Amino acid sequence: MSQNVGEFILNRLNEWGVDKIYGYPGDGINGLLGAFHKVEKPEFIQLRHEEIASFAATAHAKFTGEVGVCMATSGPGAIHLLNGLYDGKLDHQPVVAIVGQQARSGLGSNYQQEVDLQVLFKDVASEFVQYCMAPSQARHLVDRAMRVAMASRSVTCIIVPEDVQESPYEDPPRSHGSVFSSVGYKKPRVVPEPADLDSAAEVLNNGKKVAMLIGAGAIGAENEVAQVADLLGCGVAKALNGKAALPDDLPFVTGGIGLLGTKPSDHMMENCDTLLMVGTSFPYSEWLPPEGQAKGVQIDIDGRLLGMRYPMDVPLVGDSQATLNALIPKLQRKEDRSWREEIEHEVARWWEILDDRAQQGANPLNPQLLFHELSPRLPDNCILTSDSGSATNWWARHLKMRTGMKAALSGTLATMCPGVPYALAAKFAYPDRPVIACLGDGAFQMLGINTMIDIAKYQDRFTNKTLVVLVLNNHDLNQVTWEQRVMAGDQKLEASQMIPDFPYARYAEMLGLKGIRVDSPDQVASAWDEALAADGPVLIEAVTDPEVPPLPPHIRFEQAKEMAVAMAKGDPNRGHIIRESLKGKLAEFVNR
Repeated sequence: MSQNVGEFILNRLNEWGVDKIYGYPGDGINGLLGAFHKVEKPEFIQLRHEEIASFAATAHAKFTGEVGVCMATSGPGAIHLLNGLYDGKLDHQPVVAIVGQQARSGLGSNYQQEVDLQVLFKDVASEFVQYCMAPSQARHLVDRAMRVAMASRSVTCIIVPEDVQESPYEDPPRSHGSVFSSVGYKKPRVVPEPADLDSAAEVLNNGKKVAMLIGAGAIGAENEVAQVADLLGCGVAKALNGKAALPDDLPFVTGGIGLLGTKPSDHMMENCDTLLMVGTSFPYSEWLPPEGQAKGVQIDIDGRLLGMRYPMDVPLVGDSQATLNALIPKLQRKEDRSWREEIEHEVARWWEILDDRAQQGANPLNPQLLFHELSPRLPDNCILTSDSGSATNWWARHLKMRTGMKAALSGTLATMCPGVPYALAAKFAYPDRPVIACLGDGAFQMLGINTMIDIAKYQDRFTNKTLVVLVLNNHDLNQVTWEQRVMAGDQKLEASQMIPDFPYARYAEMLGLKGIRVDSPDQVASAWDEALAADGPVLIEAVTDPEVPPLPPHIRFEQAKEMAVAMAKGDPNRGHIIRESLKGKLAEFVNR
């Protein structure tokens, strides 16, 4: 039966295993939209904004390892995709964007909604962005977009003019200039040469105090990472994208690293003599050992990322799981366990510090308490998402990952707004698993409000009904407020930082969902119990104190100096800030 190009593209994507496309309609993709009537799969998932669609596609890739696909119309629709696509690009995720364009005959005429899409997408889809200018191109463009996205773990884009979408599809003719592509991609097993593994083993075996740092690239290598850590007698710190790479209930897991990290991670990096990095390009070198202090071994599937953050003695190009498996027989178990015992002591003490910090009073509610009470209540196999903001600090530190859980956020781009779209995509990918999203009121007002409409729309499709969205209501763009104080030495600029009040819980109820408002410590535990037991999506609105500082693992001189300058300039809440900061640091001395 004959088919047009739009129908062929959808069928070809289905052959590649794509079962859903996130998007928003527009006349620039009418030919593609009409084709959905004629195919069983993929399904078009209409979301409230193209940015939600691109975040959802990126989240699908992060949670499943499959290619995420999004679709938008020409001009403004295509432009709206960019933020979520950059999130995918910077976190190395396979995402394909399909966008419409004006008819070929009108290109170059300054036609309505005509944007130079190839130029627009040439950075975010730097590995592959192409126009479909003839029906016979569609086959190899879909095949290449999918294959390149998988092989390079990056974003690709196909631009389809509207008249091409509606043209009859035709296979490429057997003539000079035609290409005949096929469906299919198998991930390779990449392992370094034996001699290079020997060199890495020599460095690691000679180390007395080894530190390990893992990232998203170590997901799937949990057992191998734990075995290496046991042999080397080391601790394991996790970059933010690698939060789900190893459970936090292991006594040698030091947690996050950097400004959002932990004291045991910082202690380990400050005192190690050898550094092993696995599947991470953690960008903040100032939180790694000082240059020259430690010997280095790094494993990454992308050789372009090796030796970029810390000088490495042995850089290894390889898949994390396969490379660690090949390395393990060459490692010697360290009989002196004093370094491991020191790390485990620091980890145990840190959890006590976090417990104390969470229990400290605030006005009206300490945000840390929300996450502290959630952690032991996390359902088995749950999926956690976070937005960018001060909520990320508490999410990163207080929530203890267990085996089988998944977690994701915008790591490298660190953009606002993916928290709720990620949660929705997680529910589509795993409708039988509980999902919990955590974010601040700024991100919720920016895009979370819209995504809640989508959650209400699609909730009946989820076999497991647990989907909880936690919103910290503090009327402040809190992370930037603290950055102004600590990095710039400026007092809070209320004109830029204060945001309007909004009835978050009542809004959820307007959508037919459950809303719970919490504004005192004695309500927190019961709110989580109620939300996690509900038979549908729930929004928890927690009225929190914006002056509880997201304290770094240790306060550097420059940070303390800038903070003092900000207070001297007359920050409107300086007395309250100083009290909360002192309480947070006091917990560290009490729990020695």
